Amino acid sequence: MAEARTIARPYAEAVFKLAIAKDELPAWSEMLQLAAAIAADERIRALIGNPKVPSRRLGGLLLDICGDKLTDEGRNFIVLLAENGRIEILPEVSELFEQLKIRQEGVLDAKITSAFAMSDTQLRDLVADLEVKFKRKIEAKVSIDPELIGGVKVEIGDEVLDASVRAKLEAMAVALKS
Repeated sequence: MAEARTIARPYAEAVFKLAIAKDELPAWSEMLQLAAAIAADERIRALIGNPKVPSRRLGGLLLDICGDKLTDEGRNFIVLLAENGRIEILPEVSELFEQLKIRQEGVLDAKITSAFAMSDTQLRDLVADLEVKFKRKIEAKVSIDPELIGGVKVEIGDEVLDASVRAKLEAMAVALKS
């Protein structure tokens, strides 16, 4: 997986620079998400690497499935990936592109996991605190996990803020074993 991300990074950065230059971030985001979803489909994945299906033909198949949802530059990008035998990295390219886009827009995605449902006020206060801490606008996605016992766990990028009761109990267990 790390290798695919490493290979995908220059493609994502090049497309991102093109999208910025042409002021087409949302359009490229949609095109990449569509192409990535198609490339991740199990039927397409079965064709990737199949010696009976040349890379060019696989690229053509992707273009046919995408139809008119790609611009000429989007189509050229798919052809480029196909010619280089890189269709399989489309999901990683899309993911890396989204990270660059979020950074550009100054918005961070936060995955908030709570032991219990949060009220709108609690969520608003937590997001406001996170925005102060990270000095950026925060887009929160909330999920419920009763196994946390109490509290919340917040994931923003590579950073994890775990204020759950479960984490505190695990830390206490480690301290007692020492």
